[in-house]
Amino acid sequence: METFEGCRVVKNVLIIKLSSIGDVVHSLPFLEVVKRRFPEAQIDWVVEEESSQIVMDHAAIRRLIVSRRKAWIGKLKQGVRFSPVFGEAARFLKELRRVEYDLIIDLQGLLKSGILAGLARGKKKIGMSSAREGAGLFLSERAVPVDYNQHAVDRYLQVARYLKCDCSAWNGNIPVSAADMERIRRLVHGLGSGQGPLVAVNPIARWRTKLWDAERFAILADRLCNELSCCIVFTGGGRDRGIIQEICSMMANRSVNLAGRTTLKELACLYFLCRLVVTTDTGPMHIAAAMGCPVVALFGPTDPGRTGPYGPGHAVITADLECRPCFKRNCDHVSCMKQITVDQCFETVRDMLS
Repeated sequence: METFEGCRVVKNVLIIKLSSIGDVVHSLPFLEVVKRRFPEAQIDWVVEEESSQIVMDHAAIRRLIVSRRKAWIGKLKQGVRFSPVFGEAARFLKELRRVEYDLIIDLQGLLKSGILAGLARGKKKIGMSSAREGAGLFLSERAVPVDYNQHAVDRYLQVARYLKCDCSAWNGNIPVSAADMERIRRLVHGLGSGQGPLVAVNPIARWRTKLWDAERFAILADRLCNELSCCIVFTGGGRDRGIIQEICSMMANRSVNLAGRTTLKELACLYFLCRLVVTTDTGPMHIAAAMGCPVVALFGPTDPGRTGPYGPGHAVITADLECRPCFKRNCDHVSCMKQITVDQCFETVRDMLS
């Protein structure tokens, strides 16, 4: 594999990784090894607002440049006058172009990131061979060859190796504050979790095809309470609170609905304190794995080899079907999720807790 010829001096580096939450989590090892490779360099990161907390206050980052692209589009659709939206976007662009970078790295590989790489001021602009939507047109160097069937973490580390980084050791944890951890410790203490293992259940996913039946989650949670003495907390976003409350209402045992009640940093702290997380294929799954919490992940249409919980100590449950992984957001039967049973999940959790 070709390696980076480099610049004479690397003083300023820009990483472009906008979304999603899981993808940004997967990029943290890359950030660590790049900082070790260029210890004197100042590293900036362009990220979308929804995922920004993942890298906020990271010791390796000088400046976080937050894109509110989705908010801008939403405002325009709502009929907000163009000028204030344009003004905010112009300030973002000014911030993006404030520094001339020795090295710009597009880890997203989509048109939205490619445009930003093109607009940013830099001498060398690199990206991956898997870039789509014409993102490769904005690079100044030949795309780094990567295997898209690799896990995302390994794919990004392949780019790091091109930069001659030592990828043998890294942490990948999400940076959290002592205040975040203390708040969650108090919250967990109030749940009475000292009576048994604290297990988080994250039943939500953005794709309909990634969802497991709500009643099955309720049955599973009750069995974890009754047979393993677990203390159950449900996690999710604010818009998920209603469906999670339905799951809680189906249960015979007490559980706690924390959907929408934690920031991403606090969610990371919560998972750090949990013995285990049961989850669909979604961003919080990757947060848990990054914080060293064992994960039991339910996978349907997607490929855990590419985007499963990274590292040892996790378990992935899938159905043995020829049609998966199909990567479809819509499906008439969703057999891949329906064939995952409560017994499978319970036995996996029991084995991991024991």
